[in-house]
Amino acid sequence: MVTLTMGGSGKIVIRVREVRGQCPIFTPGDTITIDGAELDMKATDAYCVWASASFLPYLVAARYGVPADEIGLGTAPTQPYVVQCLDPGPPLTPGGTVVFEIRRE
Repeated sequence: MVTLTMGGSGKIVIRVREVRGQCPIFTPGDTITIDGAELDMKATDAYCVWASASFLPYLVAARYGVPADEIGLGTAPTQPYVVQCLDPGPPLTPGGTVVFEIRRE
């Protein structure tokens, strides 16, 4: 059963947890901040449109407080969502994959 937190407001912060391989955009600790429907450029360190495909589908669930363990993106209800970039990294590509944590603030 999915439990919702009413309101659907607040900021969503996406933090780079780990970079596996080489990423030309992100370094660990970088954040992306989404406020409502806007990308908060002042609070965002870097952004990659290709990597956004990995976290965009989960922003509405995060906004409404759906626990990570209820949608398979974590092992505990209070854990942030954990997703990764679509680039598989070495040896399949010259780039690298980025692991993101998604939290509602």
